[in-house]
Amino acid sequence: MTESAPKTKPALGIIINPVSGRDARRLFARASPSTHESKRNQVERLIVGAVSGGVERIVLVHDAFRIADSAVEALGMEVEIDLRHLGVRGNARDTVEAVNLMREEGCGALAVLGGDGTSRIVARTWPDATLLPLSTGTNNVFPEMLEATVAGAAAGLVASGGVERDAAARRTKVVRVEIEDEEDDLALIDAVQMLDDSTGNLLPFDPERMRALVLSRALPDAVGMSPVGGLLEPCSAEEDFGVFVGCTAPGEGRHQLLAPISPGLYRQVDIGEHRRLALGERIPLLGPGLIACDGDRERALAPGQRASLRVERDGPYVIDARRALASAAAQGAYLDRAHWHDRRDGTAFDCC
Repeated sequence: MTESAPKTKPALGIIINPVSGRDARRLFARASPSTHESKRNQVERLIVGAVSGGVERIVLVHDAFRIADSAVEALGMEVEIDLRHLGVRGNARDTVEAVNLMREEGCGALAVLGGDGTSRIVARTWPDATLLPLSTGTNNVFPEMLEATVAGAAAGLVASGGVERDAAARRTKVVRVEIEDEEDDLALIDAVQMLDDSTGNLLPFDPERMRALVLSRALPDAVGMSPVGGLLEPCSAEEDFGVFVGCTAPGEGRHQLLAPISPGLYRQVDIGEHRRLALGERIPLLGPGLIACDGDRERALAPGQRASLRVERDGPYVIDARRALASAAAQGAYLDRAHWHDRRDGTAFDCC
């Protein structure tokens, strides 16, 4: 393990949110927890896959639960591990500093373990990042449910230059949030205007308080806010439009939609209107209330304060693992790999 490996070696950064999949929403819905042990195993498999893709250096950041430390302690792979200690605050600043470090270290791609909120922090911090997000949160639409070994291989191929980024990744759609006299913001999947709610609230959304919903992806087979649009006007990550849903107080809508707003939790949403949104088309909002981005209630609107939401395809580059591996296969990248060495492979691994 080294404290400052040379920046010339192809590097993959691994972002770990140690608390994703462990918040209070599990008390009010039926979501499964994500344990520290499962994340440690995912990190180890990510590294194995990344080395197969040509990565020679892995950049990680120490976390309070030693997920990164324990994943690399007995790895048995010929790869340089750059594990940094940046201090642990237990909040979003940890992710921000990790992303900034990995950008400075020249990481060719990032593997992100967390939920929609974790990937959102990455996107805000490094807008042009190339990433492969893996799901460990609650209501995840942006991260993939993908075997970590395969995810690591795809991310490693892009990070090492074995596969060109344009052959394996595409800029994702995001919801741009503009608030009068304040810093702009973004959501990767959904931005929701809420009434009579509070910032920092971690409980599932109360549909009676929802008024406007703008989605970059409206998926009928998801949970959270995405199916509120997806069960009305489906919209995939590949399609160049978004979806707007106008919600009303109970009994005032044109329709009542039954939607899974959290794992194992359906609620009725009163729908006033819904339609496709062209890229760049603005939805105006007026305070009071708050804007929740990817489930995080962070941005409050004062009475009379104006804001707007719009969908654009100018988010980070997201790696498609299937495209990356298919491109590698076409190049014969995994043929005749005599130099491959894993001390835990076959009889070379002493399990006793």
